[in-house]
Amino acid sequence: MTPPPDLLPAVRAVPFVRDLATHGDRPAVVTADGVLSYVELAARVDQTARRLGDGRRLVLVSGANSVDSLVAYLAGLRAGHPVLLVPGDGPAVAALTEAYDPDVVVGPVEGRWTITERRRGSAHTPHPDLALLLSTSGSTGSPKLVRLSAANLQANAESIAEYLAVRDTDRAATSLPLHYCYGLSVVNSHLARGAALILTDHSVADTCFWELFRAARGTSFAGVPYTFDLLDRVGFAAMDLPHLRYVTAAGGRLAPAQVVRYAELGRRNGWDLFVMYGQTEATARMAYLPPDLAVDHPAAIGVPVPGGAFRLAPVADHPDPEVGELVYAGPNVMLGYAGSPADLALGRTVDELHTGDLARRTPEGLYEIVGRRSRFAKILGLRVDPQQIETLLAAHGVAATCVGGDDELVVAVVGQGDPRRVRRLVADEIGLPPRAVRVLPLAELPRLASGKPDLAALRALADAAAATAPAAEVPADDLCRLYAEVLDSTDVTPELSFVDLGGDSLSYVEMSVRLEQVLGHLPANWHVLPIADLRAPARRTGRRRALETSVALRAVAIVLIVGSHIPLFTITGGAHLLLGVAGFNFARFQLTDADRRDRLRQIRAGLTRIVLPTTAWIGAVMLVRDDYQLSTLLLLNSIAGPENGETQWHFWFIEAVVHLLVALAALLGLRRVDRLERRFPFAFPLGLTAVALLGRYDVFGLDARYDLPSALVAGWLFTLGWAAARADGVRQRLLVTAAAAATVPGFFGQPQREALIVAGLALLIWLPTVPSLAVVNRVAGVLAAGSLYIYLTHWQVYPHLRDLPLVALAASLALGIGYATLVNRAWAWVAGRRRRARDDRQPAERLAARTG
Repeated sequence: MTPPPDLLPAVRAVPFVRDLATHGDRPAVVTADGVLSYVELAARVDQTARRLGDGRRLVLVSGANSVDSLVAYLAGLRAGHPVLLVPGDGPAVAALTEAYDPDVVVGPVEGRWTITERRRGSAHTPHPDLALLLSTSGSTGSPKLVRLSAANLQANAESIAEYLAVRDTDRAATSLPLHYCYGLSVVNSHLARGAALILTDHSVADTCFWELFRAARGTSFAGVPYTFDLLDRVGFAAMDLPHLRYVTAAGGRLAPAQVVRYAELGRRNGWDLFVMYGQTEATARMAYLPPDLAVDHPAAIGVPVPGGAFRLAPVADHPDPEVGELVYAGPNVMLGYAGSPADLALGRTVDELHTGDLARRTPEGLYEIVGRRSRFAKILGLRVDPQQIETLLAAHGVAATCVGGDDELVVAVVGQGDPRRVRRLVADEIGLPPRAVRVLPLAELPRLASGKPDLAALRALADAAAATAPAAEVPADDLCRLYAEVLDSTDVTPELSFVDLGGDSLSYVEMSVRLEQVLGHLPANWHVLPIADLRAPARRTGRRRALETSVALRAVAIVLIVGSHIPLFTITGGAHLLLGVAGFNFARFQLTDADRRDRLRQIRAGLTRIVLPTTAWIGAVMLVRDDYQLSTLLLLNSIAGPENGETQWHFWFIEAVVHLLVALAALLGLRRVDRLERRFPFAFPLGLTAVALLGRYDVFGLDARYDLPSALVAGWLFTLGWAAARADGVRQRLLVTAAAAATVPGFFGQPQREALIVAGLALLIWLPTVPSLAVVNRVAGVLAAGSLYIYLTHWQVYPHLRDLPLVALAASLALGIGYATLVNRAWAWVAGRRRRARDDRQPAERLAARTG
């Protein structure tokens, strides 16, 4: 495709944007919805550029990780308009719109991407070199912007592409926001080389991110320090990423120990770690650490990027003469700052960049950052201006002084200030998670002889307080938000518990993992404790992680089930063990202290979350294959047959659970039975177990004439798990253990299988938690949360991969986890619609009440 004539002949477009079409049919953008070639991308960019109008105008673009946002950004550059790239949502959009009065606003309006012309011409006279405006202050909406030229963008894109050796076959994931200079540099450098972008707004903590990354044959992704914390949580080290070539780290100081660990991980797995250093004022990057030096020099930022140079400016008040302020020069240094619309007319006001960082040069020629001359801080990758936060708090009547580190902002409050209120004000304003804001109440601030706050002394006070005090309590409001998110509920208040809010075994795993991350530990009975009673523990060194036994058993059992069906190995008994775990969780989550109607409502909700996804999947399979019959779809195969079907027995476990829940709902719906269960919570399930054993031993000889439903044959394992949850004290636990040891052997005539079930039930009875590691907790949490869906879907996966058993196992687990994610999003969507419908009704109801 031949590029169109210059849209604005007086203005030079950024070369890599102008030349998009020269890369032809190579893939430019890969999304979950498909692939966009360079020719197609160029056509969309040129079409949008024409819509932006004649004459140079200030164009504000919402910088979301979407094709629409990418096209709008490139179109502005293609047409020579100065582009103000802002976060896709939040207070910054409104603040910067008010401060700079853009001529055109491009972004979502009621869910639809829209170009809004605020005037025909322009209210501005931007300098001919001005191409892009970026904020340096995260989501605060500060009017201070960085002015970048087309030459800045092209030079930095070429420089980064050179030292990373970006190839036209590379595919980089957009793991960082488009409006963030680091995330934008990934886009620019890859488009400059004709490489592809894997465009996604998913976090690296999301399964969907890695599914797309693998499917698109991803070769790289970028991360700030917090990204690497998330990678640890999701078990990145164990991931199979065959096309990964390199990982980049910037946006803040990555701890040297992490640099070494990830560099060594990359060596083992065949990819490189590039530690980088940059600022928005340098368009993105100023230095990089060659991967082969990362292990030996993990504290270094490395050497200047191609085309750039460093010098150390003397610092008069620093005791070490080898330390100076790091000053950078190169073609990527900004034109200067803008503080108001009038500054858009300015040309170059800056020739070199004083970074504000104190650094030294090592004997090997590498640069190391040793401190900061200014008070700016990068916290979890977000650049924060402490002075601006102090001004914000002063407007709310709070006298405070702020100091920042790599992972938290310390807010020293003088006088009587509510720490929770201060924490929430700061977190909401700058976009940090509340856990990254620590409020330090002080009677008075430490000060220097000049009267200025002594920031070094303040940091020392904060460190001393952190070392001696227990971990800060997580505010109940924050925990309520977490509960509301996981349970899709708007009725969360601090006096309610997980069980009170209708939590079930499917949401329990996610809730326990998320809470453990926030609090650092979980009480054994956290699910019945009011939210207000959940607190972080006192700080303890060397504290070991633990994993709840029921979660561990669900994770292990589902792997054993799938692996034995392939067969990768033959360790059977997992499904019957899961039946016991199901009874254990039934007692914990459905049989609460609520009244009978609420109990029945909770059982019904649990049934719905099992039956609907199951029948949806079976129905979908029936549309394309003839593996199943109507009785399978209706979960009645064990009752209605057919017998001896090769595939009809696939869902016996789900049928058993559903039939048991229906029968128990009918039974407990009787007032007398409900009262009996409440009066004898342990004896009642033991009695049901005795009755259920009639089917297990076929006392009446029914099985001689026809097969009994699986709920009758194996239902005693469910009630035994129920009794295990109600066992209180050593005697009752011994009784349940003895019942398991006496009834399981002989059921299959397979000693190994029976031993697995007895051992699993014993763990469930005696150990609330088992020792674990953080990474194991994360993996087990994902597997346990998806266990139902893995069981449901794996039948359609492994038969096609029997010759590759490990691949069959991984694919089966991945599909089930993916289906679990889809189902959870569907539930969230339904819950959202219900909330909106209720919110829409409430004003009318209030009006009717007032006028009635």
